[in-house]
Amino acid sequence: MSNYEYIIASLPFLTADFKYADGGGFNSVIAEIKRDLDEKDAALVDFLLKGFSDKELTPDFYAEALRSRNRFLREYFRFDLNLRNAKVRYLNAQLGREPDMDVMTGEDPDAADVDIDGFRFTGGEFEEEQKVDSILAGEDLVTREKGLDDILWEKVDSLSVFHYFDIEAVLAYIAKLHIVNRWLALDEEVGREQFRRLVQEVRGTFKGVNYTEQ
Repeated sequence: MSNYEYIIASLPFLTADFKYADGGGFNSVIAEIKRDLDEKDAALVDFLLKGFSDKELTPDFYAEALRSRNRFLREYFRFDLNLRNAKVRYLNAQLGREPDMDVMTGEDPDAADVDIDGFRFTGGEFEEEQKVDSILAGEDLVTREKGLDDILWEKVDSLSVFHYFDIEAVLAYIAKLHIVNRWLALDEEVGREQFRRLVQEVRGTFKGVNYTEQ
């Protein structure tokens, strides 16, 4: 059985100067988390990590994600599918192409007609589409990317509301840490800002946890 309390209490594996502790990295943090998860929960983490790789994001992957019994994974990747398709549609509009050209669905010819939430293996409704279009219309690349990640961050927040000591809380932390890790590689200043936000959120949620700063 997974030791959620211990895992959650140990989540901020990063030091306050926004560098991984003891020369570690994202993968070392994941290894620490998975060490205290049971096999079932570790498999959920592995599926989330698989979805961080663009080459894995095929229609089959999304179809599997939309059939997941884990609500966080199902809704996270539904949102991810919608967000990616919104980018494609925006680009199509700029290039004068058909709106749905290259738009991806999670169609699975071997599965039932609809996914677990009643959608036909598509993203379903995407309330944030206008906001995404507005961000994509911006001229500054960093600002655009930061805006899109902020939307994703907010979605992760909404999926983890009232989840404190369970696998959803762990998955939400990993999803946010992945955003932080990407920005630490792309733009250190933005990465530090994102990491500060993550640590503050963890501290605000889990009272009584001791944090070591350097």
